[in-house]
Formats: sequence, C-alpha cells, structure tokens
Amino acid sequence: MEIKNIQAHNLFAYRRLRRAIGYLGFFLPIVLVLLSTVSFFQTRIQPSISHYYYTNLREIFTGTLCAVGLFLICYKGNGNRSLFRNDNVLTNIAGFMAFGVAFIPTDPIADTCLQCTLINFSLTWLHYAFAAVLFSIFALLSINVFTIGQQPNPTIPVSMFNENRIYRICGYGIIVCIILIPFKLFSYATLVFEALALWLFGISWLIKGRALGDEGEIGEKIYREHNPKDTEEMVEDQLKT
Repeated sequence: MEIKNIQAHNLFAYRRLRRAIGYLGFFLPIVLVLLSTVSFFQTRIQPSISHYYYTNLREIFTGTLCAVGLFLICYKGNGNRSLFRNDNVLTNIAGFMAFGVAFIPTDPIADTCLQCTLINFSLTWLHYAFAAVLFSIFALLSINVFTIGQQPNPTIPVSMFNENRIYRICGYGIIVCIILIPFKLFSYATLVFEALALWLFGISWLIKGRALGDEGEIGEKIYREHNPKDTEEMVEDQLKT
C-alpha cells in the first residue's frame, strides 16, 4: 500500500510540475505585453521578450525564466541512451540555458540602459546562443521525448487531436519560429515569433501534464485511453479506500 501511495504522489507531482512549466511558458509573453499597455508600469511594448530585461517588468521576465529553469532542472524524466531522447539530460541543459537567458541580457535599445545590469558590456552573442539552445531543446523534447510515452491501443484509433501529433506540431512550430526570428519580417517580428514559440512550448507541456484532464472523449482523442473519470481523481479515490 505504501508503494502505491508513493507511485500515486509521484504521478501527481510530475503532472503538476509539467503543468506549472507549461503555464509559465504560455503566459509569460501575454503578461508582459498586457502589462505594457498599463500606464502604471511605464513600459512600452518591446521589440523582443528579452528586451523586457531593461524595463520595469524585468522582475517578471527574469523571475519567470528562473522559475522555468529551476523546474526543468528539478524535473526528472526518463533516461535514454540517445542524447536526443534523454529526458533528464535535455531538461537539465534547458534549465541552465533558461538561467543564462535571464541573467545575460541582450543589447539594450539605448546605451544608458547598460546601467540596469551588472554586466556593462555586450554579451548579446551569448544571450542568443543560450536562447537558441533553449528553444532547440524545447523542440527536441516535444518531437523526440514526449512522443515516446503513449501506450498503443488498437481499440482506439489515432485521432487528429492525438497527443503525439500535438507534440510534433508544437516541436516543428518552435523550429520554424527560431528560423524566422533573424529575418525580422515585420515590426515586432522577434516578439511575435518568440511568443509563438513559448506558446507552443507551453501547450506541449500542458498536454503532457494533462491540464485538460483525461476522462471521456478527451482521454480517447488525445491519449487513446478509456477513462470514465479523470485518472488523478480515480487514484485519489483508490487511496482513500
């Protein structure tokens, strides 16, 4: 009974951690842009998410990235002989990259903004390197790692909303956003593509964390599971008996 309790709590912890990572990534660009429209914060909409480092919303930018980085480092997934499928290694690297993006800023819009940081010389190339590795790992996790876990179920056909399809769409979408960012196709293009990449990252982790639940039709179409009731609720009910 004790072993079952530990396994159940581990299940809840992993799902909640995945959801926390997903929510942070998804809502970061939304919160930054929305607060930029509030005169109280005296912040204009920035050309990129990274430029919020030099605004009154810096604590939200750096704090969220640090939280994501810490959660990714604490997250212990499944190991794999292949580096590109090793959940533990990839999330640990991504966590440290998130800290790098948070604390090694991009170049400010104005030179005087360098007074806002302890690093008073340009390390933009390093910031971009951290960001590129971070988003690349986000894509790898969606495409190569998250797609491993689904159990085959011949009684339920694969729907267009199947989780593995969602993960691949999110992963390849992140790659497309990374490729398009340097071209600066329109005003605020960097901000838009960074936001899209974070949304895709967030959606991928939220689906993996079963943020929508997994009972009934959702369980069948997304996870190929017959669940008359949400699995977390079922486990909790079993533990009470």
